[in-house]
Amino acid sequence: MPLQNRVDPFGQIVASPARGLFTGNRGVIHDPDTKTLMRRRWSTPHWLVCALDFNDRPPRDVMGRNARRPGGPLRTGWTELFFLDEVTALAAGHRPCFYCRREAAKRFASAFADAFGTAMPKVAEIDGRLHAERLAAGTAPRPLTETEVRALPDGAMVALGERPFAVRRGALLPWSFGGYGAPPPACRSLPDGIALVTPPTTVAVLRAGYRPVWHDSAPSVG
Repeated sequence: MPLQNRVDPFGQIVASPARGLFTGNRGVIHDPDTKTLMRRRWSTPHWLVCALDFNDRPPRDVMGRNARRPGGPLRTGWTELFFLDEVTALAAGHRPCFYCRREAAKRFASAFADAFGTAMPKVAEIDGRLHAERLAAGTAPRPLTETEVRALPDGAMVALGERPFAVRRGALLPWSFGGYGAPPPACRSLPDGIALVTPPTTVAVLRAGYRPVWHDSAPSVG
């Protein structure tokens, strides 16, 4: 029985046997004795996208007890979440970790600075903006016009109803926990009711040049 630790583009955490390319966390949000989620879905505004493997560290007991003070007992540690790819994690409102994905985090911060015309930002500034825009934190999806959809950068995600799509080279790729599907046939106009899923701040970072990691199933289009 899969654990409830897989994140969709809307930021919802569900049970799925697929694991994807990245892990990450929102702090401690699980009971290590039952390996089930508590009612809260975050304990910190710092939502991270982390590497599955880092510095040959030993495997973790997923949703178990993985934090130890010197000479002390194992504590809960953080709750491992999993994402199909970085595109999915960014849509859910996460950003690269400065510890295990330092180079990616530095590129993200540099693109943030370029996007908003500021000096290199602190993580609190980045995460404060993101938390105010995350769908899973209560923000409503923003409806988009067709012109706005067509102007989105690669790696942004939108939704038509409950169906998420990722923008790649002008096409909309249907998303699932197992991977991406082929884009629908090109048409002269898009359907009404498309809404933005990726936080606007992250869209600006993508537009400023940040390139997220895609799952191998994403077809080359355009």
